[in-house]
Amino acid sequence: MTGPESEGIKLRRAVCPGSFDPITNGHLDIIARASKLYDVVHVAVMINQSKKGLFTIEERIALIREVTAEFGNVEVEAFHGLLVDFCKQRDIPAIVKGLRAVSDFDYELQMAQMNNGLSGVETLFVPTNPTYSFLSSSLVKEVATWGGDVSHLLPAAVHSALMARLGER
Repeated sequence: MTGPESEGIKLRRAVCPGSFDPITNGHLDIIARASKLYDVVHVAVMINQSKKGLFTIEERIALIREVTAEFGNVEVEAFHGLLVDFCKQRDIPAIVKGLRAVSDFDYELQMAQMNNGLSGVETLFVPTNPTYSFLSSSLVKEVATWGGDVSHLLPAAVHSALMARLGER
C-alpha cells in the first residue's frame, strides 16, 4: 500500500448511496460537495434485485465514474445488503445524503437513526441546491420517455446514454 494511509494518516471517508438510475445533476451536486469535505467519497450503487432498472449496474457505475472523474477523490462501486455493512468493510464513518424537502427528512431521519444504532455510522444531511429540489431519477425518466427535454437535469454523457436507451425501446 502506498499513499497517506500507508504512512499512518487516516483518510476522512464518506459514502453517497443510491440507485442512480440514472445519476442526475442533483446527485452530482451532492457528490461534488461531499468531495470537498472528505478525502475519499465512495459512491455506492445499490443493487435491488426486485427492481428492473433502465441501466444495468455496470452501466450506472461507468456513467458515474465518467461524470465524477474531475473530482479526483470519488470511488464508485456496487453494493447489496445493508449500507452499514458496506461502511464497516471500508472503514467509512459517515453517510452523506441530500435532502430535497421536509418529506425526505422524515424517511431519512429514520434511516439515519437505524444506521447509527446498528453500527455507529453517522449520517450528514446536505440540503439540495434549490435548482434541483424537485429532481429525481424516476421523474427524469418519465419526462424523457414522453419526449420532454431533460438535458439541463443530467450531465451531458448521462443525457446521451438516456436518449440512446430510450431510443432502443
